[in-house]
Amino acid sequence: MAVEEEGLRVFQSVKIKIGEAKNLPPYPGPNKMRDCYCTVNLDQEEVFRTKVVEKSLCPFYGEDFYCEIPRSFRHLSFYIFDRDVFRRESIIGKVAVMKEDLQKYHGRDTWFQLQHVDADSEVQGKVHLELRLSEVITDSGAICHKLATRVLECQGLPIVNGQCDPYATVSLLGPSRSEAKKTKVKRKTNNPQFDEVFYFEVTRPLSYTRRSHFDVEEEDVDKMAISVDLWNASNLKFGDEFLGEIRISLKVLGQCGFHDAWYFLQPRDNGSKTVKPDELGSLRLNIVYTEDHVFPSEYYSPLRDLLLKSADVEPVSASAAHVLGEVCREKQEAAIPLVRLFLHCGKIVPFLSAIANAEVNRTLDPNTIFRGNSLTSKCIDETMKLAGKHYLQVTLKPIIDEICEDHKPCEIDPVKLKESENMDTNRENLRQYVDRIFTVITKSGVRCPTVMCDIFFALRESAAKRFQVDPDVRYTAVSSFIFLRFFAPAILSPNLFHLRPHHPDPQTSRTLTLISKTIQTLGSLSKSKSVRLSQTVHARFRDAYFHLMAFVDAVVSLGWVSVDSLWTFQEERALSRSSLSSERFMIKRAQGRNRFGMKNFKNRWFRLTNQEFTYHKNKGDHPLCSIPIDNILAVERLEEESFKKKNMFQVIQPERALYIQANNCVEARDWIDILTKVSQCNKTRLSMYHPSAYLNGHWLCCKVSSESAQGCTPCTGGLPANIELDVDGDRETERIYSLFITYLSKVEKMQEACGSRSVYDGPEQEEYSSFVIDDPQETYKTLKLITSAVHTLEQEHAQYKRDKFKKTKYGSQEHPIGDKSFQCYIRQQSECSTYSI
Repeated sequence: MAVEEEGLRVFQSVKIKIGEAKNLPPYPGPNKMRDCYCTVNLDQEEVFRTKVVEKSLCPFYGEDFYCEIPRSFRHLSFYIFDRDVFRRESIIGKVAVMKEDLQKYHGRDTWFQLQHVDADSEVQGKVHLELRLSEVITDSGAICHKLATRVLECQGLPIVNGQCDPYATVSLLGPSRSEAKKTKVKRKTNNPQFDEVFYFEVTRPLSYTRRSHFDVEEEDVDKMAISVDLWNASNLKFGDEFLGEIRISLKVLGQCGFHDAWYFLQPRDNGSKTVKPDELGSLRLNIVYTEDHVFPSEYYSPLRDLLLKSADVEPVSASAAHVLGEVCREKQEAAIPLVRLFLHCGKIVPFLSAIANAEVNRTLDPNTIFRGNSLTSKCIDETMKLAGKHYLQVTLKPIIDEICEDHKPCEIDPVKLKESENMDTNRENLRQYVDRIFTVITKSGVRCPTVMCDIFFALRESAAKRFQVDPDVRYTAVSSFIFLRFFAPAILSPNLFHLRPHHPDPQTSRTLTLISKTIQTLGSLSKSKSVRLSQTVHARFRDAYFHLMAFVDAVVSLGWVSVDSLWTFQEERALSRSSLSSERFMIKRAQGRNRFGMKNFKNRWFRLTNQEFTYHKNKGDHPLCSIPIDNILAVERLEEESFKKKNMFQVIQPERALYIQANNCVEARDWIDILTKVSQCNKTRLSMYHPSAYLNGHWLCCKVSSESAQGCTPCTGGLPANIELDVDGDRETERIYSLFITYLSKVEKMQEACGSRSVYDGPEQEEYSSFVIDDPQETYKTLKLITSAVHTLEQEHAQYKRDKFKKTKYGSQEHPIGDKSFQCYIRQQSECSTYSI
């Protein structure tokens, strides 16, 4: 979800690898071990939770999390929780990384020390204040100065124990006095509107009888401050919860005697408990945070057009897409945006065919085709991940679920075999699993997405033409790719391919490893390999080989029908008509059966397949309500004012709307996205909707009294017909531009290499040997065009930053006071502006 910002769309995303924790403090009991899990939080809002690792002080999680961040945030936080024998949860410690510091740790494993957590240090949100100093004439005729403190509103306060009933205390602090006043409590909101004014006497009237003028006594004002504390009113006996505070010196009033600004809430001064380093342990993380500022589409035309012509460039190594793969440190960096851009524009098959053919022609041994981490292999990997997601779900998910839930032992290494296990039984368990998975895969050829079939057809033709003396290469070039780089990785790490929610336990992980290795071996079979086996095993492998040939023929024949055909959303939907898309506990509001407020909200287990959207009282129960996918007219966010609840969305049906509250902002966005995708081909989809609920006889958004009135706001969910339109081409081009900027020095070095080879045509210099340059002159022309397009976009970004800096006001709602990193940003921009002048 993008945030509109003066003609730009701003996208935020984060990819996190949660590795392991070490040296956690022992449990204060005889066992000393802990059952721990880790959460990922945007500020204090939890958006992901790992599985619980039991009985360990050095738990290994090995879990990956990716999300598009749908809102602004200050900290990316990680909390380690301990669950005791009574299933009570306590916080051991946390890691909090400021948004501006995320680039320091970009893409590398880092150990972070866990920090202490207490109620006084856990704050979030901001408050809007107005201070005014004015002269007041008393009844006796004396003049004094009064300070008017106006607490207008707060935003983004934390929700404590499922509720937020905030109020503020306002205090005037000085050397010899302290006065405190309190606002009213605002119920059930974390964005309270207070708008209350409190008056404080700043200079005593008697002090002016000995003076000839009535100026404010500077020394008195300088020593005074206003303190605003935010609290959550609690009905519990433990008292109200602290939400944050700000302290403002009255020096800010200056000569004008007026100050109006937003402030970030801060922890208490005594809130940070001193803990020795390493006392709480540490956590290993790998964080990749990306922020894309995307201009309107026309800005990207030169670079986008240059990239899309790559398939037609001779040789393809001189194309812009291939150059990107050459200059990036990791081929994966280039492959992800390139594949998504070419998919979006419907040119993925010609592009992959061109670079695959070039790689095959450079390969000397048919047994090493596509075995390296080349741009070709990474691009095809990424294409299969995008196009084959539902194919994997239908083919592998049922048996992967069974393996993870049954926990049958399959260990065949005598060294790792447990005393209670039998080798023959384990071997038979493994054989059954492998046979079933191999059979399921080899019978799934007709369901392989068309775009994958087209690619495999191109691979087979290139390999067969290059190695005409090897009759097996037409099969192994395809089978080794789809088994080695598609099915085997999905079996090995089902959580990374959305087949399981979490990384499996150690025993199941070992079982999946053994199955994955066997499937890889079967996928790369050839007759010559099987001849050397015993007669029994030879017969089994021979059968597998023939099944493999039939599978490859089925897949490739679908691609032969039309190399330029597109994989449509209808194919995806038909492929996975009954596959499970998502399931989760969420809170729903009854659909008109009861009109009384909070009693209508119930926690239910929601389940989505490509046929229906249902909710149940508990997981595994019969559905309380079933909504056919064909009945979904739209899926949209629900404004917070409707029920004073965050993260709500609505599933609109012909007769009514179902209002649902997700557990966090990321989950709400994900449910909206997936429900929109599965229903986007419905012919009756709405074009207008009501962003707020129908309550008290009218729609809150447009005040129309008729419940059946047409919506007042255009629907945001698009109607993409296929995967090409489900990708933002401008965003992917922006990412490619960012990569070229990052590796601009390598682009320049590549230009030097082209010039050196064109002029001298002599021995290759060592510093240029890492580049693949088949035609120096053509490559140099492409590099010049790349440089020109990138510099033009760079100037646009620089101008945007200058314009934004001119309009930036420190203390505004967008940039509250109290963010030290933003103060550094202002100083840096001021220095840049001065230098440029």
